[in-house]
Amino acid sequence: MGIFDDMARGGHEQVMFFREPTTGLRAILAFHNTVLGPGLGGTRMYPYASEEEALEDVLRLSKGMTYKSAAVDLDFGGAKCVIWGDPRRDKTPELMRALGRFVEGLKGRFYTGTDVGTTPEDFAVAAKECRYIVGLPKAYGGGGDSSVPTAKGVFYGMQAVAQFLWGSPDLKGRRIAIQGVGKVGEKLARHLHEAGAELILADVDEARAKTVAEELGAQVVAPDEILYQPCDILSPCALGGILNEETIPRLKCQAVAGSANNQLKEPEDGHRLHQRGILYAPDYIINAGGLIQVADELDPRGFHEERVLAKTLAIKESLLRIFALAKEKGISPAEAADHLVEEKLETIFGLRKVRPF
Repeated sequence: MGIFDDMARGGHEQVMFFREPTTGLRAILAFHNTVLGPGLGGTRMYPYASEEEALEDVLRLSKGMTYKSAAVDLDFGGAKCVIWGDPRRDKTPELMRALGRFVEGLKGRFYTGTDVGTTPEDFAVAAKECRYIVGLPKAYGGGGDSSVPTAKGVFYGMQAVAQFLWGSPDLKGRRIAIQGVGKVGEKLARHLHEAGAELILADVDEARAKTVAEELGAQVVAPDEILYQPCDILSPCALGGILNEETIPRLKCQAVAGSANNQLKEPEDGHRLHQRGILYAPDYIINAGGLIQVADELDPRGFHEERVLAKTLAIKESLLRIFALAKEKGISPAEAADHLVEEKLETIFGLRKVRPF
C-alpha cells in the first residue's frame, strides 16, 4: 500500500489500525500534526471500496484538521478516525463501544466525536468505555449538536463572500446551490431561506432533498447535476474531493463556500478556481464552527455557548482577511490560508522548544 510514502507526502506523524473481530470493527486513525496539542477530530463511518480508499480519506481528513485548528486558534492537533463499514447495516452499539475502548487506550492523545455516518448518540455509547469523547448530546453533558455552529459558520462565511464580491453581506435574492442536505446542509438551507436566498438542492437521498425543498420552496436537481447549476454560490455540503481538474472547468458559479471537508481534490485545484475567477472560501476555515464547539467542551473553564458563538462569528472576518491577502498577493485564497496556517505552525513549534522554568 506504500503507507510510509503516503504519510511522507502529507507530512503525517502516525497511522494506527484498529480491529475487533467480535463486533466487526475495522478502523484507521491518523495523526497528522500534534504541534499545537493532542489530536482532535471526528470519526467517520463509510463503506469504502478498499483499504486504500479508507487510508486516503483518513490522511486527507486528518491534515485538514491540523489546518482547521490552527486557522481558528485552537490548541489541538490534527487527527481523524474512519470506520470501514456501512453505517446503515454494520453500525451497532457494541462496535461503538469497541471503538471507545481503543480510544481510551490512547490516554488523551486523541479526542473524537461524530462525523459523516455517525451521530452524537453513537458516541454516548462509546463514552461508556472512553473519557475522550466530545460533541455529546446536552443530556449526556456535552455541548450538543455540533452541526448547528458548523451551519452558522458557513452562513457567516457566505456573508463574507457576498461582502467581498458584491459589496454587501446581504444574501437576499442570491442563487445558492447546496450539494447535500444532511446534518449541516439542511440547517444551512434554513438559514439561507430566512435570509431570502433562492435555493437549489440535491442529495443522494432524493426523498430527503424533496422534503426540505418543499418546505423551503427550493428547486431540486439530481445529485450529478448540482455542481453545474448556474448560481452565485455553490455550497458543497457532502463528501470531499469534488473540486478537481474535471469538474472545475464546468462550474457556473461565482464562488464556492460549503461545509464539506477537503473539497479540493489536489492543492492545485485552488489555483484552478482562482484562474477561472471563482472565489473559494477555504473549507477548513468556513466549516470550523463544529470544531470550535467541541474544543470548547474541553476548555478548563467549562463549556460556554456565547464563547462558541463569538468564535464562530469570527469566521466571517477571518475569511475577509484571507480574501484581501489573496488579492494583495495575487494568489488564490486557498494558498493564502495555507501560508498563514503553516507560518503559525512553524512559530508555535519554535516556541515549544523553549523549556518552561
